[in-house]
Amino acid sequence: MSGGLFRLPRPERVEVAPGAVHVPGWLSLERQRELVTVCREWARGPVPIHRTVLPAGGVMSVQTVCVGWHWQPYRYTRTAGDVNGLPPAPFPDWLGELGRSAVAAAYGDAAAAERYRPDTALINFYDGAAKMGLHQDKNEKSGAPVVSLSIGDSCVFRFGNPETRGRPYTDVELVSGDLFVFGGPSRFAYHGVPKVLPGTGEPATGLARGRLNITLRDTGLA
Repeated sequence: MSGGLFRLPRPERVEVAPGAVHVPGWLSLERQRELVTVCREWARGPVPIHRTVLPAGGVMSVQTVCVGWHWQPYRYTRTAGDVNGLPPAPFPDWLGELGRSAVAAAYGDAAAAERYRPDTALINFYDGAAKMGLHQDKNEKSGAPVVSLSIGDSCVFRFGNPETRGRPYTDVELVSGDLFVFGGPSRFAYHGVPKVLPGTGEPATGLARGRLNITLRDTGLA
């Protein structure tokens, strides 16, 4: 892997690392509009979109809303004790079906797709200045893949390795409608968003500015 940015022409599918697959343009414009609409509904509550306060006192630059389970550093809970004490919106069946379709598209494995049973989604909104430092998604008890959907402004998505926050990593340009799935040997790889590219989104999605990132996960919790 290198530190170079993948740019046009955009292939149908790229294996960035073992188990980590980028599928450009996977979401139709109509589906993106539908997701923007429902994300706005979730952002209004019952647990509204918010900036997460970290244990050391820092505040994340992205704004987050959850469905199914509430995520707070560094655990999942049934109620949002760090926001308003209410349970988040339930995880809808149709979103699980979308996740299974995403796994099938990324891996070409119908059996793996059928086994995929996500039960939570973290929706992050990035304004033009928001970033996400390199981190591992390791609060889940399940090793099932993470499904990531991008809508709105493009970003630089830095996908690394499971051992260290440093190199080797690959910078991938994620564009509105793109799918990224990481599981298997790459399930616990460090990853982050060092930069959003303002003004690169598609207004027809209904998102006038910024970037929505919807990640589906199987928590492995009862």
